[in-house]
Amino acid sequence: MLDPQNLLAAFDRVTDYWSPKVIGAVNGQLLKVAKLKGEFVWHAHDGEDELFYIARGRLRIEFEDRSVDLAEGDFLTVPSGVRHNPVAEEECWVLLIEPASTKHTGEEQTPLTRSIEEQMK
Repeated sequence: MLDPQNLLAAFDRVTDYWSPKVIGAVNGQLLKVAKLKGEFVWHAHDGEDELFYIARGRLRIEFEDRSVDLAEGDFLTVPSGVRHNPVAEEECWVLLIEPASTKHTGEEQTPLTRSIEEQMK
């Protein structure tokens, strides 16, 4: 419980793109690591903010009215209800911080959707 963890080493648990793994929790917020490559899916999380921290690589997050480019060390909070689509031209490692109730792809169901049970493995 009080043993330190290494963020970059946690990415060793991730074997598939767009398939986050839960590595910790803080006050009802889950810390998840994911490897991203390609385009995800347009979605929103109603009632829940989502933080993206770029541990390695680059990520573009598309919004309905613009795009934001994130580089290693950058972070961005996507507010509740805002439709967005993450895109990684090359492999990108991301730490996500979001409430435990957050659905992976919001209300959208796609082959990339992962349940919280799959994310906990």
